[in-house]
Amino acid sequence: MKQVVVFLVVSVLIVQIFAKPADKHSDRVKDDKPLSDTVHYAGDGHNNDYDHDAFLGEEEAKTFNDLSPDESKRRLGKIADRIDADKDGFVTETELKEWIEHQQNRYITDHIKERWDIHDENKDKIVSWDEYLQTSYGAIEEELVKLEENERMDFRTMIKRDKKRWAAADVNKDNNLDYDEFVGFIHPEEKEHMFDIVVEETMEDIDKNHDGKLTVDEYIGDMYHRKEGETESEEPEWVKTEREQFKSFRDKNGDGHMDSKEVKDWILPTDYDHAEAEAKHLVYESDTNRDQKLTRQEIVDKWDLFVGSQATDFGDALTRHDEF
Repeated sequence: MKQVVVFLVVSVLIVQIFAKPADKHSDRVKDDKPLSDTVHYAGDGHNNDYDHDAFLGEEEAKTFNDLSPDESKRRLGKIADRIDADKDGFVTETELKEWIEHQQNRYITDHIKERWDIHDENKDKIVSWDEYLQTSYGAIEEELVKLEENERMDFRTMIKRDKKRWAAADVNKDNNLDYDEFVGFIHPEEKEHMFDIVVEETMEDIDKNHDGKLTVDEYIGDMYHRKEGETESEEPEWVKTEREQFKSFRDKNGDGHMDSKEVKDWILPTDYDHAEAEAKHLVYESDTNRDQKLTRQEIVDKWDLFVGSQATDFGDALTRHDEF
């Protein structure tokens, strides 16, 4: 039987919420994970690694981990000059927020370009449905639906799900995706007209009894599976916390379930801006004269907060960016 290579392109790359609930649904909830995979605060302790990832982006933060303090400060000074968009000698909270958003959006931009280059095989600046199937699954739809069900993957279901998302992303309904439409297909959480598909797919994944709403057990089951014989009282503390979060914050109308609107509020939150919160935090920690803006020197003086590493073996300096 023909081998089918499945790229995990169509999974919802939506990220965890930072606000009230815990972060165990990090693959579903938009807006937090791009800042960092690390914990910002643990108990009374503050983790600078979170700020490094938020300020630089995770890949660039790794680069700075290999630099000496002097080299880190030198590069940070150049970054501060770039963040100062109006060149008035100060970095404002707004400028800092825009920089953080830019750094975080690079991941999405790079990922979309990578997938586009794979799927647009003939380089005609559109991706057809057959082209997508061939490059994703190694076959066209007629061949795929004839395959026996793999023990782990039901290709009929996967194609059906892909086709529904494709139809939603295909704004002009020509069964092809241009680049902007492709963005909505690969990262539906980035396009408002795709939000309903994001919610629908989430419900399909978690709503095990297919009644159109989520119980607390279905919600918990998406991130934690009890051991055989384990009772609810024996669950880890973070699971108990999530149960409380469900009752207090997720189930807004208190009917014991999450409907599709409540699911949307959960996975596509609009009430918390993580880049803004991080910008406020960095300004507060670095603004020595409390004028609500940062000088280049104030930023460099707090280099350990923005980019610093605790590493003592600095190794060879990585120079990925020519501007440094």
